[in-house]
Amino acid sequence: MAAPVSVKDDQLTRLVALSPGSPGSGRVAGLVRRVCAQTLSLPPLPAEVAVDEPQSEAESVIAEFAEQFSADVSTITAEQRSRLFKVLGDGIFGVVVQMYIADFIPRVRAGLEALDVGAQYLSWTHAPVEWDHTTDPSDVVFNEFLPAVGSMRALDPVTSELVRLRGAAQHNCRLCKSVRESRALDAGGSETLYADIEDFEQSKLLDERAKAALRYADALIWTPSHLVADEVVEVRARFSEVEAVELTFDIMRNASNKVAVSLGGDAPRVSEGTETYLLDSDGQTVFS
Repeated sequence: MAAPVSVKDDQLTRLVALSPGSPGSGRVAGLVRRVCAQTLSLPPLPAEVAVDEPQSEAESVIAEFAEQFSADVSTITAEQRSRLFKVLGDGIFGVVVQMYIADFIPRVRAGLEALDVGAQYLSWTHAPVEWDHTTDPSDVVFNEFLPAVGSMRALDPVTSELVRLRGAAQHNCRLCKSVRESRALDAGGSETLYADIEDFEQSKLLDERAKAALRYADALIWTPSHLVADEVVEVRARFSEVEAVELTFDIMRNASNKVAVSLGGDAPRVSEGTETYLLDSDGQTVFS
């Protein structure tokens, strides 16, 4: 078995540097990065091509979809999806993956800066970008970044699962809601405990550490530009620095479900009940 991996210092930098297409032709990437950041009221990712406004009907369709992707992915309509497919054709998946990068890395930056942790992951915020025109963003996201996050083991599995299920509900990912991680179940997770996630502030089963993690997840999902000081202080008080970094990356990893939700590809694994899976030491999802 391969040795466990973890998120490397330069992995966000690599994601930021992805600018598919020939040099100078990155209008779509530039547009998506501006729209997502504007929707979140956060600083945008660097863009090789600065784009202020859509300059065609096709770009307007992409901008509308990106805005809804960032604001509330669960409300993207079939009509919006159809219009995007007509504009992008087979390229739709790659562009939506770019939306995920443009949408969530600014949230991670806001979280890590507010917590004052993980500065090594933010070198891209002050260094020149060496643009990558050849690498497929979906390959880096799904085959490198997400498994690397999944392999991190500082945070206990129950907290990771609570945060995952909260994100699943907030984004209304049917697939994510239909599965349960086995390490968390072995460590004390249960349907009784998970049922309290919806109204976690009133829960008598969830402890204050779990509630702090869930508040932080909600903040990154809904109000990343207005992180509440008390919530940040509570995370710092109840989690070590390495746990807080992992918690932040976990929220981003879970939010990759926005790609499937936005494209209508989030069908549940089972029609009734839930299915168990293992997030193995390599960060891979393994169903029995």
